[in-house]
Amino acid sequence: MGMAFPQSRPRRLRSSSAMRDLVAEVQLSTKDLVAPLFVREGITEAQPISSLEGVMQHTLASLRNEVKQLADLGVPAVILFGVPAKKDEVGSGAFDPNGIVQVALEQLQEDVGDRMVLMADLCVDEYTSHGHCGVLDKNGDVDNDKTLEIYCKAALAQARAGAHVVAPSGMMDGQVGAIRHALDTAGFNNVAIMAYSAKYASGLYGPFRDAVDVQIADGGNRKGYQQDWRNARESMREVLADIEQGADIVMIKPALSYLDVISSVRARVDVPIAAYHVSGEYAMIKAAAANDWIDHDTVALEQLTAVKRAGADIILTYFARWFAENNR
Repeated sequence: MGMAFPQSRPRRLRSSSAMRDLVAEVQLSTKDLVAPLFVREGITEAQPISSLEGVMQHTLASLRNEVKQLADLGVPAVILFGVPAKKDEVGSGAFDPNGIVQVALEQLQEDVGDRMVLMADLCVDEYTSHGHCGVLDKNGDVDNDKTLEIYCKAALAQARAGAHVVAPSGMMDGQVGAIRHALDTAGFNNVAIMAYSAKYASGLYGPFRDAVDVQIADGGNRKGYQQDWRNARESMREVLADIEQGADIVMIKPALSYLDVISSVRARVDVPIAAYHVSGEYAMIKAAAANDWIDHDTVALEQLTAVKRAGADIILTYFARWFAENNR
């Protein structure tokens, strides 16, 4: 008689759906998710974004309706990106009290301010005529220090409008410290900062740029101030610097292509970690599923779970509504 090998313990613990759920190391929840939303100035009805299936450029009215529905579904937070009617060299719409995001924040604060976290992306690329994340000098390069002045003005405008969290995403040196000082000096000590601490100059942002109508002038790029996607160690320096300057939450962006960075940051810091499952990561799932190459729901859930398993506490994702509707 041949030797009978006992069934392994891991295999016994995979014997049913109930058993697998009971022993799962990671449980993804709607409460882990933040919904990125776009609000556009000067439109009368919501407009679909062709490269981001199911995602819209909202009017103020449709945004309010969407956020109320997300709140009812249990999504705990949204982050707003604005698309202004006019752009200029310094991105003044980002700090104008009547800018589209500031107006939206005021309205959402009235609607859901006591049951959702309202976040605002803090950058100027959506608002500048040249598409860069800061003010340009005479050579066409981003002027870090002048940009920080703009960021501080934007942070104060967002805080006054009702933002609970401001999220500087431009990867300027010293941005967190400057914004924290500006907020505290103005009495907004309770407004948190979620820093885009390890934001890579990725090729996965294309659909997002469609969503915010951003084109970088003269075929330029952001490789001079965003991180090189070949490097992981420098991300830790950026993260630790942001925490030292006062960041309450640190973010890695993109998420799926940088699971190693999320994991290494999780091992080193004790502040909450956010990861942005970006537009390109979302769009690839949608496109492959549309061609019946993958199962949409399985892969979406697998990817989001991988991000949490790597160590993210918070996941910004365009799948937030889908997950909340289908995994309650």
